[in-house]
Amino acid sequence: MSTPQDLTDAEFAELDELLAATPEPLQPLDASMLDGYLCGVIVQPRLIELDEWLPNIFDYDGGALPESVDTAWLDKITELVSRRHAALNRGLVEDGWFDPVILDVDENEAPEPLPEDATEEERLARASYDALGPISRALMPWVAGFQHAALCFPELADMPDDAIAAALARLYRHLPAETPEEKEVVETLNREHPLKDLDDAIEELVVTVADLADLTEAERYLVETIRRDTPKVGRNDPCPCGSGRKYKQCHGSN
Repeated sequence: MSTPQDLTDAEFAELDELLAATPEPLQPLDASMLDGYLCGVIVQPRLIELDEWLPNIFDYDGGALPESVDTAWLDKITELVSRRHAALNRGLVEDGWFDPVILDVDENEAPEPLPEDATEEERLARASYDALGPISRALMPWVAGFQHAALCFPELADMPDDAIAAALARLYRHLPAETPEEKEVVETLNREHPLKDLDDAIEELVVTVADLADLTEAERYLVETIRRDTPKVGRNDPCPCGSGRKYKQCHGSN
């Protein structure tokens, strides 16, 4: 059986356009967020099937597609996303590496101004975004997609492993820090593990995801042993039904 090929640049652009055509009022992921989301799905401590993770790409807030959705549109998205998921998984398993979809950010383009009636929460969120450096602004959509997977499937963040918590912090440093604790973590990382440039940051991002894949691999492929509630009955033992006959002559004769 042939191995599915990764998406071409043209197919990534097509996927982005298809996602943008998601029926309103749903708010779908874009291509970069989707890439981070898929990695967040892959490194979970359990194998998650397509039917479970696919619906979350169509709305950041968990809304469902209408039943009247265009099936050809949905089938094409499913095909493209499945191929990207397979390519990312293959890259992590075989090479410990993948090329993330990072969108170019024009630092000269100012963000849209907040409306005059913006809430205090919106103003604080804008201030947190403005505090991000250019590297984190470029990586933020990808990392936001990864975080979306971690929120949809909380098993990863719930694992009692300091190495996993540290790896997640290395990714989430690129998201707006809103609490004093988050700001302190970011300041510590920037001080102890500074990033030289965007290429250095992308390499660190990929290595971190590969580390998470390694840390969760044993759980993800764990095959549980079936345990009996009662000891196994030998054929010459008394039948547990209480008949007084040997098991092989009673219920074990079937």
